[in-house]
Amino acid sequence: MGGDQGPLITIPSAIKAINQLPHLHLILCGDENIITTELARLKISQDVLSQHKQLSIVATSQTVEMDDKPAFALRSKKDSSMRKALDLVSEGKAQACVSAGNTGALFSMAHFVLKTLPGVERPALISSLPTHDDEKHVFMLDLGANVFCDSHVLYQFGVMGSVMAQQVDGIDKPRIALLNMGEEAIKGSDHIKQAALELADNKAINYIGFIEGSDIFSNKADVIVCDGFVGNVTLKTCEGVARLVYKKSKGVFSQSFLIKLLTAIVKPSLKKMFKSMNPDQYNGASLIGLRGIVVKSHGNANANAFFSAIMEAVKEVERQVPEKIKNSLEQGLSPE
Repeated sequence: MGGDQGPLITIPSAIKAINQLPHLHLILCGDENIITTELARLKISQDVLSQHKQLSIVATSQTVEMDDKPAFALRSKKDSSMRKALDLVSEGKAQACVSAGNTGALFSMAHFVLKTLPGVERPALISSLPTHDDEKHVFMLDLGANVFCDSHVLYQFGVMGSVMAQQVDGIDKPRIALLNMGEEAIKGSDHIKQAALELADNKAINYIGFIEGSDIFSNKADVIVCDGFVGNVTLKTCEGVARLVYKKSKGVFSQSFLIKLLTAIVKPSLKKMFKSMNPDQYNGASLIGLRGIVVKSHGNANANAFFSAIMEAVKEVERQVPEKIKNSLEQGLSPE
């Protein structure tokens, strides 16, 4: 029910996902009348739904609004679509929750319902971004779950990000970097410097040092660690720049007949370039560090972007990411 357009986006994405993945079962949590109306618009009737082995509905009486305060949502929205989805994961009736709803409420509810893994102080939002190499991307965390993080929390983010890159991308020794105002060891705040020392002391982590904002897309690192304030501003700035470049380029390419002719010649290459930069395919930030899988979609995501978030959840279920993070922490990746 969450996001700027709710079921108008989430349900078409769900249908696309089950059409592509025959083994996938999706549970739609929310207002049953609204959900069934949207399904009917997509030519899925009540009779078809009752026989559908890949789709089911769990009716709820409440919805978490985008402006609800997290504490209010946690206390007063126990029969909301967001809470019910998380309860299903906690009860083992679902393997992941995907939501485009209120980020603060999702974070608070997920923390309360699912709890953090042993040794993890705070969950973090992690997502991938494109790099200069079309075949590779970079994971970045935290993207907004924690406004401020001390050195040890940043250290734990480095550990969890390393496991994510290993399990999702199959990287043997992911390169871990801390986002800072310069590459020199003397730069940055005290907690950034202390986090660097903790990461460097752990020989199981391939820590490569500080990285600047201008190198986020350079493929110098596989995982970039920062606090949630810096990460969220960085992510949204990057998305805004990508859309600006796309919009400006379309304007330039339509200026004259000659440019249009040249554009037609190079169109396949341009489409490939813009596709690799399209923020929609990177939609779906994972709330890692919990005893279950939670993927947060942008509230303004379109159907293709929300579909990407569903596919991210599927990938993490298949790779058993929370269990791998738990095992890594238990095997001594945390400092004594």
